Amino acid sequence: MAYDFEHVTLEISDEIATITLNRPHRLNAFNRPMAHEFEDIWNLIRDDPAVRAVVLQSSGDRAFSSGLDTRDGGWLEEPSIFGKIDPSEYLCPKTCNMWKPFIVAIHGMFAAGAFYWLNEADIVICSEDATFFEPHLTYGMVCALEPIGLIGRIGLGEILRMVLMGNDERISAETALRIGLVSEVVPNDELRARARAIAAKIAEKPASAVEGSLKAIWRALDKTRSAALSDALNYCLMGNDVGKAELEQRPVEKTPWKLR
Repeated sequence: MAYDFEHVTLEISDEIATITLNRPHRLNAFNRPMAHEFEDIWNLIRDDPAVRAVVLQSSGDRAFSSGLDTRDGGWLEEPSIFGKIDPSEYLCPKTCNMWKPFIVAIHGMFAAGAFYWLNEADIVICSEDATFFEPHLTYGMVCALEPIGLIGRIGLGEILRMVLMGNDERISAETALRIGLVSEVVPNDELRARARAIAAKIAEKPASAVEGSLKAIWRALDKTRSAALSDALNYCLMGNDVGKAELEQRPVEKTPWKLR
C-alpha cells in the first residue's frame, strides 16, 4: 500500500513501512508542510498493526537531508515567544509516541536538522558516500537542539568538535562508524536493501516485546539508573505474557548466529 504526500512518500509492504524524503531539488530539507506530513505518518504507523518496523530513506543522489529549508520560511517566527514549537514534535517518532523500530538509512550529505531523525533512530546505517556536519555556528546560529539530542549516542568530545567546526569539517562514513554515529557502513548501491533486511528480521519478532523493550530503554534516558531499573520491571510484567502469546501465534524460524 502506498501513500503519496506532497513532500514524502510512504509505502507499507511485508510489515515494513518505508518512508522516503522526496524533495531532492531542495536536498531533502524539511519545511513546515513536510513536518506536518510526518505527524500524520507517525500517527498512521503507530495505529496500523500491520506495520512492525519502519525505514527512513531519501530520494536523489546528493543528500539524505540538509535539515531545515531556510528558504521556505522560518520555523521560529510565530508571534508569541511562548508559542514556538520545536520541529521534533512533528518529525520524530518517539516524540509522537510511536515506538515501533525505526531504522534510518543515510546517504550523501547529512546536516543540521536532519539530526532530529538520527537522534530518535534505533538503528542507523549509512552508505560509503555519507558525510555528516553541523553548520549552525558557521551561519551565526546557536547550535543546541540537535547536539543535545546526540548526548548518549556519541561522546561529548565528538559532539563538541562537530558543533565548533561547523562547515569547516565533515565527518566521513568511516569516522561516523568509529565514533558510534552509525552502526554499519555499506556500499552505496546496497544501502536500501540492507536497511530493509534489518527491518525484516526485526519484524519477525513479537511486536509487543519489541515495542516494550524500546520504550523502556528510551524512557530510561530521562531517569536515574535506579528509577529506570524499577520501571523496567513494570514493562516486563506488562509485556512478557503478551509477547509470548504473540510468539506462539507467530513462530519464528531460527537462523544461525551471525557476527556483525
